[in-house]
Amino acid sequence: MYLQGQEDQSKGRQMGTPFEKVEASRSFEEAVSYAVGHRIRVEIIVALHDIDAASAIELSRIVHQPLSTVTHHLRELLKAGSIHIDRTEKVKSVNQHYYRLINPLFYTDEEMQALSVEERKEVTRVVLQGLTAEALASFWAGYLHDDPRSFLGWNWFNVDAQGRGDIADEQARSWRRIREIEEEAAARCEESGEERTSIVVAGLGFKRSRPAARRENEGFDAW
Repeated sequence: MYLQGQEDQSKGRQMGTPFEKVEASRSFEEAVSYAVGHRIRVEIIVALHDIDAASAIELSRIVHQPLSTVTHHLRELLKAGSIHIDRTEKVKSVNQHYYRLINPLFYTDEEMQALSVEERKEVTRVVLQGLTAEALASFWAGYLHDDPRSFLGWNWFNVDAQGRGDIADEQARSWRRIREIEEEAAARCEESGEERTSIVVAGLGFKRSRPAARRENEGFDAW
């Protein structure tokens, strides 16, 4: 399970376009590391999460970097397959590109299983890239440690096949409930006029790269 949204996502919020094949100069694995390997590239990715599509000039103002620097990193993100040119407009006789992230829709288990291995890799790459960029940006801004309600935790659990399925189902239930909470909050804010706050909620459940481990001490969860 990768992106689990509401049962009828055609009526729900979408993250972008369906899987788009990108001619990238890096492998899927390299592209993730490269995209989040520089602070300016991270800030560009986070900015594009907020405004969907933007020109190099707009991004330069948002990330407070020289246009030449932003243009360089945009070119590198293009080569890595992390972004694409959404459209081109004529501005004072100059072609101005508007850049957009490569984003998938929400996928159910069945939809993920119907994708090819390469398509699944692309979905995974995009999710990891977006999640890592958002986490790093919030860490640099101080939100991860200043917000007393921030939740950070990870652990590995040794389970059988049924247990693996039960964990995935529990994560899906939690995700659906969070979506319901968002709708409830929107209704309250519409009535009260309170401004909403964006909260990033991430859910990962995957096999470790190593066999089941024997833990001498329990309670290894991070705060």
